[in-house]
Formats: sequence, structure tokens, C-alpha cells
Amino acid sequence: MAASGRQVWQYIHKNNRILFRNLEQVLFHRNFVGISAFRQQAVEARNDSAEPIVVPRKKLWNKESVLEALARTVRRDPTAYPYQFQDDPYLSPRNAAEFKLYSLSQESGRSAAKYLVDSYPKFFTKDFAEPHIPCLMPATVSLRLEEVSDEALKERISLRKVKAAVDMYDQLLQDGTSVSMETTHDLLDLICLFCDRDPIREDETQTEDMEELGREVRKRKGKVRRASDLLTFTWRENNNAERIFNLLPERDTRCYSALIRGMVKHGAYIKAFSVYTDLLNNRLTADIHIFNALISAAPEVRDKYIDRWNLITEILNQMSQQKIQPNLQTFNCILKALRRCGSLARTLALHTLSEMTALRIAPSLATFDHVLAIFYKAASAGQGNTDILQEVMSELAGKNFTCQDPGDVLFFSNAMRICLDYKDLELGYKVQSLVEVGENWRLLGDSYQQSIYYGRFFNLLCMMEHIDVVLKWYKELIPSLYYPNPQGLRDLLQALDTDSRLDVLPSIWKDIRSLGHDNKPDLIEELLALMAREKHSPEVQESFAMCALDIKSAFDGNRSRTSLEWSTPTLSHVTSLLLRANKIQKAWEMLQLFKEKNRVPSDELLEDFLSVCRSKGSAQRAVELVELSAAFCLQATPRLAKLTRADFDLSEDQITTLSELESAAEPAD
Repeated sequence: MAASGRQVWQYIHKNNRILFRNLEQVLFHRNFVGISAFRQQAVEARNDSAEPIVVPRKKLWNKESVLEALARTVRRDPTAYPYQFQDDPYLSPRNAAEFKLYSLSQESGRSAAKYLVDSYPKFFTKDFAEPHIPCLMPATVSLRLEEVSDEALKERISLRKVKAAVDMYDQLLQDGTSVSMETTHDLLDLICLFCDRDPIREDETQTEDMEELGREVRKRKGKVRRASDLLTFTWRENNNAERIFNLLPERDTRCYSALIRGMVKHGAYIKAFSVYTDLLNNRLTADIHIFNALISAAPEVRDKYIDRWNLITEILNQMSQQKIQPNLQTFNCILKALRRCGSLARTLALHTLSEMTALRIAPSLATFDHVLAIFYKAASAGQGNTDILQEVMSELAGKNFTCQDPGDVLFFSNAMRICLDYKDLELGYKVQSLVEVGENWRLLGDSYQQSIYYGRFFNLLCMMEHIDVVLKWYKELIPSLYYPNPQGLRDLLQALDTDSRLDVLPSIWKDIRSLGHDNKPDLIEELLALMAREKHSPEVQESFAMCALDIKSAFDGNRSRTSLEWSTPTLSHVTSLLLRANKIQKAWEMLQLFKEKNRVPSDELLEDFLSVCRSKGSAQRAVELVELSAAFCLQATPRLAKLTRADFDLSEDQITTLSELESAAEPAD
């Protein structure tokens, strides 16, 4: 069939060449006419609109599209640990301290693996990943070009070897070889970024540089006016950046930009302004990065608030004269500087936002974070109102943000701090709603910032929300998003006490143990005090007694922890809870523990124990209780002896024993 089919096709093709040729011409004509008409429409549309229209030939899908589509079909499991810890459930962290330890250990393992891969690339030549993941492949960390050349200099710059790049640059100058301006720019950027020192890798230390820096700090310590002045010593006088800059026959704006930004980054603020003056004297025009750096340095070179703002105004006027358009970072630098301008900042911050609107520059989260920091000082928490934050949240509602400034990750935690300080629950919900929009949760910052944000949100809920809603959020946040600290758990206990929901305390104790906070005596004592404060139904008392026994096992099983020791209130609360559940033998063991730990039980506790013995008809236990009271030399011993003789059917020996104890306990005349 296959052979005959090919023969038929060859026969048709051989005898119908003219037909095929005509058919091809028709198809080509149709396609050409269609494309020409489409192009004509595109040209007309392009003429009508300001932006060109690019028609893709086909829809392009990246290799992660299927995974992204599948990811949108699932939701976060609130009962599961964070995804980065699910590889080894046994080692999953239970609290913030273990979370930090696990994260550091995980990062240390990655760094060790990266070091091995980069140091021995010949053993890692296979690449099975689909799609290709460049960061998992060996990186070139060793120098391959040893000859003195411009290419060798570029290699050292790309590998961020500062000292090797400077040495190669000096050798090129000694040999009379000119270095291209582009390479010089990259070299200056590298030196100024790392302050003339090789970046510290995980497997390396820079002992010499650290010792030299320490000597410089000690040498000039007497000249320090404020703590931030210590940063000025990291920019060394006449370092390689300045030396190479001074050796350049021609200096353009890029060279000045690298030097000024490096000086500002590493604390040489006054010197940065001096270099900027030199740039103006050479009749050069600064770029936007220079102006942004100078605005950031303005509060460091002026002491008075008005002088700082005047300097910022002067810089902005020079930007206008040099026809440099400000960008988002410019306004963020202005607002950040205004945070250190005292009472002037509030009015000037609003003017700055108005200017951003006039220039059609969309603010980022860092912009609003600076505004909130200006209007809400930590020292004046709770004073005034939250109108500014209300307006900010109305402006941001429903928007999806991407990180445009390093300060973007501070907005949510600071906004929630304001909500907590002013106890504004409705505003706190607005902040949380913004976090849940799109991928805004990525702007919560690292794990530490995320823990701060959710801790403040949960604290606000515990203070202001109904307990049922608090417990709902409790299940939603813990442990998948937030590891509560002891203070967060105390806030929850207070919320349960306020709304009279003490019946859930045993389940909270289980969470306390699972979170690793069962070694906090203050937290345990507060939990026991709530359970033992008043009587409840038999079912609740039974659950409280089982919880008390579990707490006792926590004390018995933590003998190696010096921080967990029985206190008198803790022993009293556990004993009372056991008595209310009619667990006399367990309660008696707790009374013996009083004696073992040299703790003195209260008279009220012994009377409660005697009442339980009376209800059970346990005369011998009552006598032993009086003996225990006499052993502690309690003033209630005579009264307990009298009550025991009156309420119990005693033997002669027991009566004699009680009489002796009563006479021994009575004070002598």
C-alpha cells in the first residue's frame, strides 16, 4: 500500500506540474494579498496611533507556563509548615529560633555545595535540568587569562576580583597600553561598590582588611560626633578608586558618578560633595544617580533641619538647570532625607507627593513607607489619628506591586505597627487585604520581616477582635506563615480570658508544646493560673486535669533545662486542678513534690484538699494532710486538726496523732 501510494503520487505530480504550479501561484497570491492588506491596515493604524503595533507571528509560551497554571489551582495549606522545610519533616522548625537555625543551616549547605561546584567544575559537567537553570551550573571563579591584556582586565572585573583587577590595570599602564573608557568605567564601579576590597566569600576571610579598619577606627575615635560617623572610616583616603580617577587623562560623567556614589555608600559624604563641585568646575553635567546619591547624603553634612532642606532644594534646582528629570528613586531619597528633618517634614512630604503626581511618577511602597514614618513617630504612638494611613490604603487598594526599591519590603510591617499602636482593626484588615492581592505577599520581606508583620497583625486581632475570629486566624496563620513567640501566645491567652473561652486552653497547651515553648515558666504559669482561677463543668475540669498532668510531664521530662523549675504558684495550680477532677492520688503526689522542692503550700490549698478527702471519706489521707501541714510549720495546722477530728470517724491512734500535732503547733504562752 505504501509503495503504490507513492507511485500514484509520483504519477499525479509528474502529469500535473502545470496544475501544481498554478495552485502555488494562487496560494501565494492569496497570502500576499492578505499579508499586504494586513500590513496596510497596520500601517494605517500606526499612523493613527502614537505607538507602533507589533503583530506576533505566533503565541510564545515559556517553559514554566504549565507549572504556573497548575500553581494557580491550589491554595496554601494552613496546617503545613512552610514549603522550604517540607523536605525533611522531622527537622521542621517549631519556633522562631529553630526557624532561624534551620534557615541558616540550609543556606550554609547551599553555600558549601556552591563552593564545591565552582571549585571542581570538571565533576559537574552534566546538565539534566529542563528548563536549564544557569545558577545550578558551575560558575567560573578562577582566572584563565594570565597575560597582560584588556581582556584579562575584563575577566577580573567580571569575577569581582578587585585587587587583581587593580594590579592588572597598573600593569597595562606601565606597559603603555591604553585601557578603553568602558573598561575603566566598569573598574571604577567595581572598586567603589566594594570599597577597594575583595568581596568576602563564605569560604574566605579578610583579616588584614578588618584589622586595618579597626586600627583606623581606634586612631580617629576621638573625632566621632555620632554613631553613623564610624561609617566614614570605611572609605579610605587616597584609595585605588581615587588614584585611578586622578590618573585618567579625561574624566566623563560616568567616572564622577562611580566615585560619588561609592563615597556616599561608604560614608565619605563631605568628600562626595567636593567631587561633585569638581565635576561642575569641569563643566560636566551630572546624571540622575549622582543627584540621588547627593540627596541621600544631605542629612549627613548639615546639622539643622532647615539647612538640610535648603541643601536638598539646591540640589533639585541644579537638576532643573542641568535638565535632568527626576525618577522614582529621586523622590524616595528626598522622602528618606525628610525623615531626618523634624517638624518641617510633614508639609514638605505632601509637597513632594504632589510633585510626583505632576510628573506622573507612580510611587512605590517605599514612598508610602517614608511618608508613614514622617507622620507617625514611634515616640508619639497612639497620639493623633490614622487619616494619613487611611488615605494611603485607599490609594493602594486592589493594586498589585512589584519591588522597585529596597525599602518596599518595609511598608507592610510598618503599616501594621501603626494599626497596632492606634488599635485600628478595620485599617489592619485593609493592610492584610492588600497583602493578599496578587503576589504582594512577596513584599513582606525576609522571614524576619514576615514574622514581625504577622506578629503585629495577630496581636491586633487578639486585642480587638472576637475570639471566634481570632481562633480562625490562629488556625490560618500558624504554623504555615507565623511562628508565635511567647508574647503572642500570652496575647491569645488574654483574648481567651476576655471572651470566657477558657475551655480551649488544653488545645492551646498542645500547640505550645509543639511550638517548643513548653520551657517558658512564665507562659506555663499564666496558662495554669487561668485554668485554676475558677471552677467549671466536670467535663472541662477533666480536660484541665489532663492538661495539668501533661504539664507535669513536661517539667519531669526537662530536668536538663535549668530554666524550667517548679515554682510555688505552678505547684499550687496543678494540685488544685487535680483536686477539682477528684484525682486525689495525683494531687497527693503534687503535695509531696512541695516538700521535695522546698515549697510551702497555701492554707487555702490544704483546706481544699481536706474538703475533697471529706467528700471521699478518706480519713487516713486527712490525717496525713495534717501531718504534712505540721511538717511545713503552717499556722493552719491546729485548725486542720480540729476539722479532721470533727468531720471524720477516726481511730484512737489517729485521734492521738492529731492531738499531738495540734498541741505542738499551738504557740506557747
